[in-house]
Amino acid sequence: MNSITMALNADELIMSALREDITSEDITTNAVMREYKKGEVELICKQDGIIAGLEVFKRVFELLDPETEFELYNKDGDRVENGKLIGKIRGDIRVLLSGERTALNYLQRMSGIATYTNEIARLLEGSGTKLLDTRKTTPNMRVFEKYAVKAGGGYNHRYNLSDGILLKDNHIGAAGGVAEAVRMAKEYAPFVRKIEVEVESLEMLREALDAGADIVMLDNMPPEQMREAVEMAKGRAETECSGNVTRKNIARLVDIGVDYISSGALTHSAPIMDLSLKNLHPIE
Repeated sequence: MNSITMALNADELIMSALREDITSEDITTNAVMREYKKGEVELICKQDGIIAGLEVFKRVFELLDPETEFELYNKDGDRVENGKLIGKIRGDIRVLLSGERTALNYLQRMSGIATYTNEIARLLEGSGTKLLDTRKTTPNMRVFEKYAVKAGGGYNHRYNLSDGILLKDNHIGAAGGVAEAVRMAKEYAPFVRKIEVEVESLEMLREALDAGADIVMLDNMPPEQMREAVEMAKGRAETECSGNVTRKNIARLVDIGVDYISSGALTHSAPIMDLSLKNLHPIE
């Protein structure tokens, strides 16, 4: 996540998180640290995984004090091990204390998503199928969570409702059927936009293909039906499968031949990665 992306998309969200945690003052820190004193604290990994969100972690402290210094030994996407020293942060002790929780919340959440994504992506290696996230993200955390999916080796589906056309069951119901929904989408949307249609049966799939869908999402189909659907769609549309896909059950989908597998679990069910700021002490 570069500085431009951070400034345009993340700074306001990070400031909101800081304001949530510090409404008027950090009363505990102000009680024990009445004036400026420079200190250093260590960022330590407490379990194996994929680190993600280091720039966001840094930004929390930088927004509190631009003079904060960082010495980091890893970059996003690196595999780290329990007990590893990931870096050191130096600056105003009051800033290190007040920003600690918010910075760790971002880093732990993003690293957990990257780790979980990586575990699933590795199960798809050699299959030619790409692992996608969804819009099932934590409110106001999407930019961070989708970044973490990429750091873990996954790919992003559409970022938001303005980013792509996906005709799901309720859109189809509102339009009066698959063919009509696709026709209306083609009429309304710019020609550069692909049209994806969620289908729940082979009959719906035929309608979507005949209507000219670019991508078909095979939703909650049994594996054998999905295999037949992939054959039907070959050469006519790209295929995506979805529906409660997790690390525990993705193995049944590996050899079906879909182009994409999407999983909301990447962002809504990944556990955090255990990280800690330790050994804070004054320096100079």
